Amino acid sequence: MRKPLIAGNWKMYGSAEKVRSFIKDFSVPEEAIASREILICPPFTSLATWREHSAAKPYLQLGAQDVYWEKDGAFTGEISPVMLKDAGCAYCVVGHSERRQYFGETDVSVNRKMHALLEAGVKPIVCVGETLKEREAGKTEEVLRRQINCSVFALDDAAYLKEIVIAYEPVWAIGTGKTATSEQANEACGFIRLLLRDRLGAPADDSIRILYGGSVNPKNIDELMALPEVDGVLVGGASLKAADFSRIAAYEV
Repeated sequence: MRKPLIAGNWKMYGSAEKVRSFIKDFSVPEEAIASREILICPPFTSLATWREHSAAKPYLQLGAQDVYWEKDGAFTGEISPVMLKDAGCAYCVVGHSERRQYFGETDVSVNRKMHALLEAGVKPIVCVGETLKEREAGKTEEVLRRQINCSVFALDDAAYLKEIVIAYEPVWAIGTGKTATSEQANEACGFIRLLLRDRLGAPADDSIRILYGGSVNPKNIDELMALPEVDGVLVGGASLKAADFSRIAAYEV
């Protein structure tokens, strides 16, 4: 059985004081800690502070929001997978829609980052999802197939791929307040599972977790986590508030 992953993406928000207060105020029941993984991906500048102050709550795992695929070198401003591992990161998000939209991220670069993370022992959370225009044109499955084939399966290795997480985040639901209906989220995650099964076969496909991301909040978390094809969530704005993320991490099904 796949262990649910509740991941928070702080994006370009946060400070040392924010990290300290969040860790202090975050609280979930023991049964939640035992039955799911909980992850926060703060900005690079907050990684050291998080590692320093999270000792009292070791179940709060640490992740990053992006990475460069080289181990080291003259790449001013970039962060390598080895550096993330050294900073204590267990996971790293790659291919987020905002990276694709604003910074020219491509399926090819996402794939290179994914493989570099796996080599360094950091688990990638590979983001895929369609725009509103693509959904309205009936191209959701076409887009997901292309992104999975090019971002995940290029240079595939079944042993490595068992370590990845895939996050379905419809671009039209990121930071808009709109959320995919239960049916839409379940269908998209189920389609991704079929793509995995076709390429990897069972049981390899069954070990890969598929998250939903897109305006997840305390009001819709229980419904989302009750969906059979959803193995967790990638949370944006609601992960910045300790009370909200505590409720999300302690979801009830």
